[in-house]
Amino acid sequence: MDFGINNIIFIIVFVAAIAFLTKNVLKLVSYLKLAKPDNRFDNPGKRITNTLINAIFQKKILRDKKAGPIHAGIFWGFLILLFSVINSILTGFGLHDVLNYLGPVFSIITFLTDLFIFLIITAVIFALLRRFVFKVERLHREGHSQGEAGLILLMILVIVSSLLLENASLIAQNLDADWAFRPLSSLVAFIIPISSANIIYNVSWWIHILVILTFMNFLPYSKHLHVLTSVINVYFSNYEPTNTLQTIDFEDEDNEMFGVTEIEDFSWKTILDSYTCTECGRCSSVCPATTTGKTLDPREIMVQIRKRTLDRAPILVKLQEQEKSVEEYEEAELSPEEKSVMEKSLIGDYVKPEALWQCTSCAACMQECPVMIEHVPAIIDMRRSLVMMESEFPNELQTPFNNIENNSSPWAFPTDARADWTEGTNVKEAAEKEEFDVLFWVGCAGAFDDRAKDISVSFATLMEKAGINFAILGKEEQCTGDPARRAGNEYLANSLIEMNIETLNNYKVNKVVATCPHCFNTLKNEYPMFGGNFDVVHHTDFIKDLINSGKITVDDAVKEEFEVAYHDSCYIGRYNGIYNQPRQSLMKLPGLKILEPERNKDKGFCCGAGGAQMFMEELEGKRINTERTEELLATGAKTIAVNCPFCMTMITDGVKAKEADVKVRDISEIILEQIK
Repeated sequence: MDFGINNIIFIIVFVAAIAFLTKNVLKLVSYLKLAKPDNRFDNPGKRITNTLINAIFQKKILRDKKAGPIHAGIFWGFLILLFSVINSILTGFGLHDVLNYLGPVFSIITFLTDLFIFLIITAVIFALLRRFVFKVERLHREGHSQGEAGLILLMILVIVSSLLLENASLIAQNLDADWAFRPLSSLVAFIIPISSANIIYNVSWWIHILVILTFMNFLPYSKHLHVLTSVINVYFSNYEPTNTLQTIDFEDEDNEMFGVTEIEDFSWKTILDSYTCTECGRCSSVCPATTTGKTLDPREIMVQIRKRTLDRAPILVKLQEQEKSVEEYEEAELSPEEKSVMEKSLIGDYVKPEALWQCTSCAACMQECPVMIEHVPAIIDMRRSLVMMESEFPNELQTPFNNIENNSSPWAFPTDARADWTEGTNVKEAAEKEEFDVLFWVGCAGAFDDRAKDISVSFATLMEKAGINFAILGKEEQCTGDPARRAGNEYLANSLIEMNIETLNNYKVNKVVATCPHCFNTLKNEYPMFGGNFDVVHHTDFIKDLINSGKITVDDAVKEEFEVAYHDSCYIGRYNGIYNQPRQSLMKLPGLKILEPERNKDKGFCCGAGGAQMFMEELEGKRINTERTEELLATGAKTIAVNCPFCMTMITDGVKAKEADVKVRDISEIILEQIK
């Protein structure tokens, strides 16, 4: 195509489209600046690696064996098709076959382009069938039209189809670049009449360019904004396996807001998360609350944060321009509609408060999200404002809050009773020993809950048999703060953490072992943020090392063959990547066979106790522990192995509710019965 009127029209259209897109992108970026700072620029090496694995190679997308390959094919295809887009744009500027100078490399690019045109067309057809014919449940949300998704898929189909016709018509005219190798386009070229080839080329080229420019400018207004933000969001995501929470500086006199009441209270990363949500529903499909019919839908949380941002942020910008504070919005030059938006609130008008209190903090949503959105911290931040700023929280939490404040435990037992479980054992408190190698962190459940006390005794016995020099804190131990933190009471948790760190440092503790995954996760991953650095191990991992080192010896004689269904705790599994170690310990036992429930390991299902749910009632939908127990019972095993006192309570209650003749045992109890 010689430089002429077509090129002039193209340049005008192209410049206008890019200018419009740039304006809208910069507007969205300006909204990020309204939010709180968040240092996500550390460790670029890890961030780049994480981006390559999850954004470029689509690791998380491919966890879904059906939709994953479809999306990955479209994504990788568009990376390859970028060369064709660049080539088409250069053609519009009158620069023909510039990429031909790449020589043999251009042959590879053109071959891959044809290959991915075929794959994308196939993938789009399957995507349309899944959404509009098979109507996959997670892709449909009540009150939300499927029109936008359909439009995007059709635009993708038009983009690649027009490119195919564009290339085929060039081949039909013998005008394709010298190094081009397009087998699919060559086949299509056979059906293109030579007399019409030039017209087909020009029409296809214009359709291709115009739809691409339209597609790009539609993105900032649609849920497919993730096309622009997903790679960036993955780069700035939390690359660690743990779901840690940000701390609050209560000594900062300028800090008058604790938690999040509005979008400007979030960090900029949370707002970017909301931009990046494509509403695919992977988070919702694995959420225990959503699965069991409750109000909470992690996808909807992100959708509503984005909606509130797009409603409120432009008004905040306008207030800044008028040098008015948020509190002065009634005096500012705003329309009635804008003032109406300012009168609304994030929590209540956009995000339902009851949804926030149904989160178990299991982080399954974050595990499955292909673009690394951090739902749970956003939910906890909103809980924080409700608890610490509004004193609005479920009535059931008042008792554990009071107990923690008065007794340093969610339960109403006196501190002096923390070591009562040791009666009849040789377990000593730290104050009674001159030195010890390991501190056994018993936890509140392990000290006070009747069933969890058995776990404490079993594990302590294993350590004694292994000759481990250990001690407990006894009455000096306090709740790690996990239930308070996850329930939004950061101030209460903060005071507990500081006192525990002081106690541990006083005894010069180095190695800590905990039977409770919640205590383990908090001590290991969150105490360092408060200055408490200790070598923290979960008891299942510790037991594995005792067996492997020969400090405890498994009886080789097969007493009885038995099958065990193993339940992964979210806080040692999904939070800390500990899946194989407990299984390895169990597999050391002769005659034992592990039966896996349908959802296991990093796809495991929560017991329903996390996120302070242990102390709240499920008032809506099916009970989460019942859902999980049914899966475990479906394995047919007569023993369910757990590694957490909270899981022990929830699964035991589930077994009783189902009236099943099945035992629920901690790994330490099972191992203890099988050693010499």
